[in-house]
Amino acid sequence: MRLRFAPSPTGYLHVGNARIALANWLVARRAGGEMLLRLDDTDAGRSRPEFAQGIEEDLRWLGLDWDGFARQTDRLAHYAAAAERLKASGRLYPCFESEEELNWKREQRRREGRPPLYDRAALRMTAEQLERALANGREPYWRFRLGVATAEWEDGVLGRRAVKLPSLSDPVLVRADGSFLYTFTSVVDDLEMGITHVVRGEDHVTNTGVQLDIMQALGRTAPAFAHLPLLTDSDGGPLSKRIGSLSLRQLRRDGVEAASVTGYLAALGTSRDPAPARPRELVEGFSLDHVSASSPRFDLRQMLALNRKLLHAMPFEEAQARLPEGADARFWDVVRGNLDLLGEAKHWWEVTAGRIVPATQPEEAALLRAALDTLPPEPWDGETWRGWTEGLKGATGRKGRALFLPLRLALTGEEHGPDMAALLPLIGRGRAGERLLLSL
Repeated sequence: MRLRFAPSPTGYLHVGNARIALANWLVARRAGGEMLLRLDDTDAGRSRPEFAQGIEEDLRWLGLDWDGFARQTDRLAHYAAAAERLKASGRLYPCFESEEELNWKREQRRREGRPPLYDRAALRMTAEQLERALANGREPYWRFRLGVATAEWEDGVLGRRAVKLPSLSDPVLVRADGSFLYTFTSVVDDLEMGITHVVRGEDHVTNTGVQLDIMQALGRTAPAFAHLPLLTDSDGGPLSKRIGSLSLRQLRRDGVEAASVTGYLAALGTSRDPAPARPRELVEGFSLDHVSASSPRFDLRQMLALNRKLLHAMPFEEAQARLPEGADARFWDVVRGNLDLLGEAKHWWEVTAGRIVPATQPEEAALLRAALDTLPPEPWDGETWRGWTEGLKGATGRKGRALFLPLRLALTGEEHGPDMAALLPLIGRGRAGERLLLSL
């Protein structure tokens, strides 16, 4: 079994791309097969080296690897040779209409109540007309003449699928400048690289019908196809409008753990409850047979809940390299249960070991003065907070939120956070006294 993930380096990967990459990797690894990474980079105007590098970085961050690598820009001779074979068989034919002429034709067909398909006028050109166009310096672009049948296949996720080829315009495979389009290059690569299974998004279903026809014209056996339904947002709307904020690069910068992303994406569209997990931990339980044909909802809040679960159970040794310098296991044990993202640990390190300036609470001056005057001597431990606040309760008559909130605000600058009994010894008497004074 040989699969491929074939992104175009025209942008950074987002969660939709990541789901496709992960599915390909899991299917290949479970079958003991191979997965190739192929950059579909023939769009010279939009492909950029930084995006190509970013794709590899993002995949490695997810925990994915690959058994082979290719760039389409290194394979142009292969596409040219395949195009010549199609020309020789009469399936690839030259066209000369400008975009303006094509738009006019489409509009005329609409007015006549007919679908705006290409009318194959170029196929009716005589040899003399063709020679005259070439002699006048006009460069043709090349269309593939679709068959008259319906392209059918058993989809690995969607079930039986069919595309009526006569209802489509003959696709352009080669531009007038000689460059090749995705519909064609993808076919040539999949055939020549021995791809046995293509797993991609449902938005490619029509492409698949066309590409099956091209594969047949090239005289080759087509791979099996499986199309994953596209993700929607938490309200069931198109995720594409929010996709920029869901790039893997941005999630990584925000401090989301890769295992939260992979565990969540692997469970989407299945009956399994999502749980944070690295790709290698997901191999055994993953199968395309478990993926629903309905579009799953991507809920960022649900994924962040997995991230919290992961952080709360993460041992210090795993987090240590990404914690602020000087942070130790004691600090991690105190703060990890309060983190949504690992990056938030930096703030709590400032609270416990740095300098913060809490907001003044003039209305709480009497309480804060009493707290400062009764601040216990060190050493402090897990019982210091209880003993200190019990004394303040008796001296001021305060209790519950009226007692604890002003103290938390003065000592941490936050209304919520880790347990104060565990946090107070990390803050220490010197910082606590300074902050109480500043809050008066």
